[in-house]
Parts: sequence; structure tokens; C-alpha cells
Amino acid sequence: MEAAIILVFAMGYLAITLEHSLRIDKLIPALIMMALCWALIAFGLDSFTQWFDSGEHNLLESFGLMNYQEKMDLMEETLLHHLGKTSEILVFLLGAMTIVEIIDYFDGFSTIKSFVKTKNKVKILWIFSILAFILSAIIDNLTATIVLISILQKIVKDRDVRLWYAGLIIIAANAGGAWSPIGDVTTTMLWIGKKVTTGHLIGYLFFPSFLCMAIPSLIASFLPAFKGDLEVDDTQEVSKSKFSSTMLYLGLGAIVFVPIFKMITHLPPYVGMMLSLGVVAVFAEIYSNSNFSMTQFHSEESDAHAHHSPVHYSLSKIELPSILFFLGILMAVASLESLGILFDFAGILQETMPMLGTELHYSYEPQGGVSDIVVLLLGVASAVIDNVPLVAASLGMFHEPIDNELWHFIAYSAGTGGSMLIIGSAAGVVAMGMEKINFFWYLRKIAWLALVGFLVGAAAFMFTRTLF
Repeated sequence: MEAAIILVFAMGYLAITLEHSLRIDKLIPALIMMALCWALIAFGLDSFTQWFDSGEHNLLESFGLMNYQEKMDLMEETLLHHLGKTSEILVFLLGAMTIVEIIDYFDGFSTIKSFVKTKNKVKILWIFSILAFILSAIIDNLTATIVLISILQKIVKDRDVRLWYAGLIIIAANAGGAWSPIGDVTTTMLWIGKKVTTGHLIGYLFFPSFLCMAIPSLIASFLPAFKGDLEVDDTQEVSKSKFSSTMLYLGLGAIVFVPIFKMITHLPPYVGMMLSLGVVAVFAEIYSNSNFSMTQFHSEESDAHAHHSPVHYSLSKIELPSILFFLGILMAVASLESLGILFDFAGILQETMPMLGTELHYSYEPQGGVSDIVVLLLGVASAVIDNVPLVAASLGMFHEPIDNELWHFIAYSAGTGGSMLIIGSAAGVVAMGMEKINFFWYLRKIAWLALVGFLVGAAAFMFTRTLF
């Protein structure tokens, strides 16, 4: 039965990877895979001899001695535990996405366009790279990429030049998301899963992530594509609301407040995110009801805004397919963890990979080990395979204490490695859709820059971790 579960997972994983070729949204195989894996566990419950108790963090070797009802009760308890942990991540993401959409409702991101006051291509490159690096750490790399490419389309009219900027934005956004607990889904998973804390995450990863962004941007500065000046569209758009800047700073500040709230109260992050959403929503409703808040609309936008409160309108704009995808993939990985399959795979890694200094301690063994090469390979794999299930699998395979250097290295590798292919990250996929970037163009022009940045940042991490 275990073989059948692994086969279902592998087929679902393959369908997710080939999403663009199959033209089937990845949430579909993720949900089917999740349901079938747990259904197969229920059907074959009597045949399993071991079980991972998520509450006690122990592999139960005595599982095979239990009767059917005891096994069923434990399975339901484990399923509920994983659903709860997964829901923490999903509710957190829903809150963050809603705040971002509220900012956009008031056209808050138009404020960022005013930062660009030069026509020099290299200066514009650095402005967008740094903005992507900082903004992605606050509103996540996917949203930062959408915002900056939207602004880029208004500033840079030459599409050939714009593609180069988009490629460097992807690298910078993924690098920026890696050092913040709210910058990338995988980093959020590690943070909510109590594997990393905000202070140590920033301490370990800020410098390596900065180099991962800065080195490719520095190299690109000398490429022919960024020589000279470009024609910048200086046309100033009339803001939809006089509260644009206020809502931008309020929304970003509310998201940044979440880690602070967690440190003060020790409550789960989603509680702080719901508080932040509530505060932002209050101001949004007040400003929306102001007689002078909305000054200019196109007819369709006017109708859309007129019949919705800012919160209702923003909720309707949330990317729900992504939320359902995370639900499916995280619960599917949880099924493999519950059967101990991930721990068996970790044991294989321990035996086949050379020891290069990073020691891991598994929950069912007194001591084990795996090399830095494994974590680097995880980063390379995240360029081909979605990094969410990779990190979810890592959470199940390894049982290191909070803030162990392993978790920070995984956060860096999984967060930045996806930049090496256009389909390797959510930021890359959304940029591909917005600018119709060709897969092979990105592979020829941008991938090597991303690889150089990834390796330089990894080397910097290996050096700086000796200081902690």
C-alpha cells in the first residue's frame, strides 16, 4: 500500500511540474493527490507497521500492534493536527493577500512609481532590484513582482529591454523573500512551523540574500542590454484616491507589525495578521466612505468599487487557486510524513551523501547526517519542482531544533534556487504570464545570472553561519 501512495504522490507531483504543458491548473492534481493519499491510508490502515505521532514528534514502532479502531482514532487525530497547522499558513496568507489588495484598491502602489526619476538604464535596474528586494520581504515575492512589473510596464516602453528588467526583478524578489518570515510561502512555513525565528532568520540570511540579488544586478550592469538611457514615460497619472500614500504605508506597516506581535504575545502569526487586517480594514472603510476619497475612475472600475466595500472587493480579488494548491500539497506531504516515508528517505540521504559538516538529528535516531550538498541540490531542484512541497518534505524529514542552521540554509536554497528557471518560482511564473517571457530566452539570458547569485549567496551563508 505504501508503494501505491508513493506512486500517487509521484504522479501528482509530475502533473504539478508539467502544469503548463498539460494546461491543467496545479491546484487540481494537488487536491486529488491529497485526497487519494489519505484515502489509501484509510483503506490500508491494518497493513502499516509504523506511524509518526505529530503531537509527540515520535515515530511509533508499536503502531502495528494496535487494533483497527485505535489506528483509526490516531489517524483522525493526526489528520486534524496537520489540517490545523496547514490552516495556520492559509489564514495567514489570506490576511496578507487581502491587505495587499486593499492597498491596491486605493491605488497605493502608484506611490512607488514616483521613486523613479532617472533615465539611466543601470540606475533604473538598481532601483527596481532594491525595491524588489525590500518590497518582497514585506508583501511577499509574488506580490512584489506583480507590483513592480506593473510599474515597469508604465515606465519602460521597449519590451525587449523590459524583459531584462523583469528577469532581474525575479531574482531580486526571490532573494528578498528568503530572509523575511513573511517574504515567501516556504519561509512562512518554516516560521509558522517553529523552525526559525525572525531575528535569527534575518541575521543568517540577510547578507547572503543581498549578495544573491546584488551580484547578478552588478554583472547585468555591464551587459549591452543596460547601456545608455531609455525613453521614460513621464506622464503622471491621477491617483484614484488622495489616501493612496497613506494606505500604502499603513498596509505595509501592518504586515511588518505581525512578527513584532508574535514576539510580544507568543501567539501564532495568523492572529497578528488578522489584527493587522482588521485595523487596515477600519481605515479602508472610513476613507472609502469619505465624500472626497475617490476622485477619478474609469467607468467599469467605478461600478466595481461602487457596489463593494474595500474589504469585500479585496477579498474577491484574492488568488484562491493558490490557497487551495497549498492546502492540497501540504496535506499530501503530511500523509507521507505520517507513514514515516519521509524519514526513510532521510535515512537514505544520510547513507548516500558525504558528510561535509552539517549534522542533523532525526527524531527516530540518536544521530544522523547529511551534507551541505543535499541542501544545495534542494535549491537546484526548486527551479524544476515547486519549492512548497520540497520544504514541506524537509519539515517532515528532519527534526532539528528551532533556529538550527539547517533550517536557515533550507530557507535560502528553496527561496532563491527557483530563480534559475522561469517556472521555478511563483514570481517567475507570474512574470512569465505578465510579459509573455519565453522559457528558453530566460534560460539563455537570465538563468546563469541567477545561478551565480545563488552560489555566491550560499558561499556567504556557509561563511557567516560560523559567526552565530
